[in-house]
Amino acid sequence: MKILDKIVEDKKIEINKLLSNSSISKLENSHLFSRKCISLKESIKNNNSGIICEFKRRSPSNQNINYISSLSDVVSGYEEAGAAGLSILTNKKYFDGDTQDIIDIRDISNLPILRKEFIISEYQVIEAKSIGSDAILLIASILSEEEIIGYSSLAKSIGLEVLLEIHSEDELYKISGDDIDIVGVNNRNLDTLEIDLNNSVELYGKIPSKFIKISESGISEVESILKLKEVGYNGFLIGEKFMKTRNPMESAYDFIKKIENEI
Repeated sequence: MKILDKIVEDKKIEINKLLSNSSISKLENSHLFSRKCISLKESIKNNNSGIICEFKRRSPSNQNINYISSLSDVVSGYEEAGAAGLSILTNKKYFDGDTQDIIDIRDISNLPILRKEFIISEYQVIEAKSIGSDAILLIASILSEEEIIGYSSLAKSIGLEVLLEIHSEDELYKISGDDIDIVGVNNRNLDTLEIDLNNSVELYGKIPSKFIKISESGISEVESILKLKEVGYNGFLIGEKFMKTRNPMESAYDFIKKIENEI
């Protein structure tokens, strides 16, 4: 079984357990549910680098990325560095993330927060709002066109923005409905886990121009950012480059300043 399929199967089991112990009405009564979201789309548009910085402890391909740097220190450092937004993983089994991570940093950062999760249910969309997220990630390869329309519509109805992630030309038809704000192109081949930045280059012109477009995965060089900016990309999600250093905050600061000096 492919790793993505395994993650989705485990997520289904997890959601069934959550539904037996909680309820949507309980989530909607959270004190964070009524807060006004910060626009990730606008933050990317108005930010010089367009970089969304991620907090990641580990991943299926890298079991130990960073267990030293504290969440609050990293998030504060990313904001000081000039990030356009934060990407926070909430998947426990494969990334050692937690919904509590977003709750813990909501009051210490003014940056928009993207909940990075494998969303396959309405419960997770409501949950994202209840913990203080500003945007959710929908992954085209694990969702049908109908599911994407349904989840994105629900998200927008409660104030969340939607980032739809595609991996190939075959998934372009899933960019449908009126409730998607950002389209992200993942440069990682989900079957082989290999990275190819040309994936973003090749798909850019095939994505409708009305969307904010970002490139994701495998971006580690200033030159790559500059090249993708020339192509037309508005933003960039950087996952491991900063987190795998001894000081993610300083690494992000130096990287972002180099980009700002080049543009």
